[in-house]
Amino acid sequence: MLQISKLIAQGKGLAPVLLKRAATVELDWDVRQKSRFDALDSLGRPLGVFLPRGTLVRGGDVLIAEDGSMVRVLAAPQAVLRITACAAHGSAFDLTRAAYHLGNRHVPIELKPDHLKIEPDHVLADMLRAMHLSVEAVNEAFEPEGGAYSAGGHGHSHAPVAAPAPAAAHVHGPGCNHDHDHNHGQGHAHAAAAAPAPAVHVHGPDCNHGHAHAPQAVQPVVLQMPARRPKAP
Repeated sequence: MLQISKLIAQGKGLAPVLLKRAATVELDWDVRQKSRFDALDSLGRPLGVFLPRGTLVRGGDVLIAEDGSMVRVLAAPQAVLRITACAAHGSAFDLTRAAYHLGNRHVPIELKPDHLKIEPDHVLADMLRAMHLSVEAVNEAFEPEGGAYSAGGHGHSHAPVAAPAPAAAHVHGPGCNHDHDHNHGQGHAHAAAAAPAPAVHVHGPDCNHGHAHAPQAVQPVVLQMPARRPKAP
């Protein structure tokens, strides 16, 4: 048995000539929704598929075997119900309503712009006909929507958009060679120029201006009086 544990979604990156030469395996949805199953390819080789849990296999995917050989997956036709809006008095909005009610019942649905597909269910078929939708039993490939976070999604992610880098601050100086008005309510502020310190004035012989001098303090004078001699009797 040929062991397979790798899948390339839709053969992305592989040359078309290699895909054309690859063996094929035809699988219905019941098998392709499993991550582990056995099958026979178009060359009659038995395949043992062991993919990561939760992997959904789609028509167009390429399985890579342990020996490096490739097996292209084909979605096998199977019995499904094809649901369309009533041509007489329906509208495309009826399909939206149908998808809503089917989704509430957790029914696998293949969504197309002009129709829906589900697996056969006579109870659901009667409900849809009561909603004035056309329901037809057909034999076609079935590719229902996967969960929003399932491994069988579209296979790409959207990186968050980086925020633009902030504009560099503008510094005014000798190299600023453009005319501009200053709006002090936006963007940048100018620091007030420091007032020059007053020069200290020193009085000297060359001081040619009038100026008042503070009064000098009065120094006390000590007077000494001679002692009086007493009169003789």
